[in-house]
Amino acid sequence: MDKEEAVVHNPGVFAGISSLFKSLFGLAVSRVELAALELADIRNHIIELVAIFAVAALAVWFAIAFGAMTIVALAWESMGWTILLIMFAVFALITAILVAKGMALIKQNKLGFPATMKELKNDREMLL
Repeated sequence: MDKEEAVVHNPGVFAGISSLFKSLFGLAVSRVELAALELADIRNHIIELVAIFAVAALAVWFAIAFGAMTIVALAWESMGWTILLIMFAVFALITAILVAKGMALIKQNKLGFPATMKELKNDREMLL
């Protein structure tokens, strides 16, 4: 009877290692689930963002086209072909500014997994 009690109270090295692996597996599964939830949320935001920008791009193209035609028509009498060069320079500058702004938004890492990365960092610190 004493031997059975010893076995029950002292499960052994293999049982401890098995328990450790079960805990690590459970931790890994919970982190994967968290990443999947965040990915679904990010996917929805990206779809919405793409739709908004597609409609905005179409509207901007019409506004630019009609605005540019109006400016050229009004300035053609006094400036001639130089108005076309000025319009080119203005639109090139606007494009450069918008590209720089877009790159800055991408570098802010808003499409990352902040909660998952935080939890993985906490796990690493706890295990080390």
